Amino acid sequence: MADDIADDIQVEQLWIPDSPEAKDAADFLAAIEVGRKVRMQTWGSDDLAYTPQEKLLELADPYERQVILVARINGEIVGTVDIALPLIEDMDVAEFTLDILPEFQRRGVGRRLLEAAEHFAKSEGRTRILVDTNHPGATLDEFARGQLVPESGQGFVPLESREVDFARRTGYTLEHIEQFSSCLLPLDTKLIADLTAEAEEANAGRYRLHHWTDRCPDEWLEAVVLLENQAGADLDDDLQGAVEQDLVFDGGMLREAEEVAIAQGRRTVVTAVEEIATGALVGLTTITVLAHRPDIVFQDDTTGSQAHRGHKLGLLIKVANMVRLEEQFPDARIIYTWNAPENRYLLTVNRQLGFTTAGVTGIWLKELPRLGPSTS
Repeated sequence: MADDIADDIQVEQLWIPDSPEAKDAADFLAAIEVGRKVRMQTWGSDDLAYTPQEKLLELADPYERQVILVARINGEIVGTVDIALPLIEDMDVAEFTLDILPEFQRRGVGRRLLEAAEHFAKSEGRTRILVDTNHPGATLDEFARGQLVPESGQGFVPLESREVDFARRTGYTLEHIEQFSSCLLPLDTKLIADLTAEAEEANAGRYRLHHWTDRCPDEWLEAVVLLENQAGADLDDDLQGAVEQDLVFDGGMLREAEEVAIAQGRRTVVTAVEEIATGALVGLTTITVLAHRPDIVFQDDTTGSQAHRGHKLGLLIKVANMVRLEEQFPDARIIYTWNAPENRYLLTVNRQLGFTTAGVTGIWLKELPRLGPSTS
């Protein structure tokens, strides 16, 4: 069925309650349930779906403003679009997450929501719109003959999929691919021992590991800031992956980011590596544990100094951090990560650890015309 716009679709901004138990929370809970059902349809589980409490915590993020629009048919919420507006950098960007209940897809709901979201973003001065499409591994095999490759030439999305067709017909261009992978926990003890020995043999005792949870020790604060600013994306497991980060970090910003994560109830497990001869930090990796779902964790940034490549430091710190995770959070049963396909080194490390490809995420861009001066 064509995705023609239905006449009975109503779009409005979602009211955000103070808590999931509030008397006025029914619409919010319905909207969250839409997202859960969509992720069940896509990935076969709701691991990547927000719980109501997790979503409320995210909506309080001081680094971005979030607005949710919902579509109703006969009073029922059948689709949502989450609009994220960065507040610190990328002030021309809006990121959309579009979810439509499976039974209401191809009825014009997505188009109506997308048009409303674009209008809202444009009114906020945002002209670069980013949306994503998600494709489980089975669909990549099913549609392998028809592939849409981004300009980078790395990775693809299935050309014949409904999501790709919709993105193209609504004026979006495929910018980037993120490979989505998962790994069951805990890791095998022999695997840990073998990989640790492999990494230690490669670095020949020239490096020392340091660990912390949630807050960076004062003694390493400036070293972490220096590493982040120098290394950039040399070794990057980037959960967002869509917008290049040009912001220069300082210690105050790092502390503020830590406090935001703590306020959201999230835990952060970090392993860093020091070059003994110079005392400099030359690599760092982070795992994030959700506040209300400690069984689900995410491999976050892995950053390293380009000058120290070839010593298997990425393997060294990622294995050590996985061990730390299992010690501190024994309920963790699965870890997820996104990687750029061109980051072959970290993809190799992930495979060694036991990660398997679950699918890909396509990042799409649309440039909106800027609002001109009023002529009234």
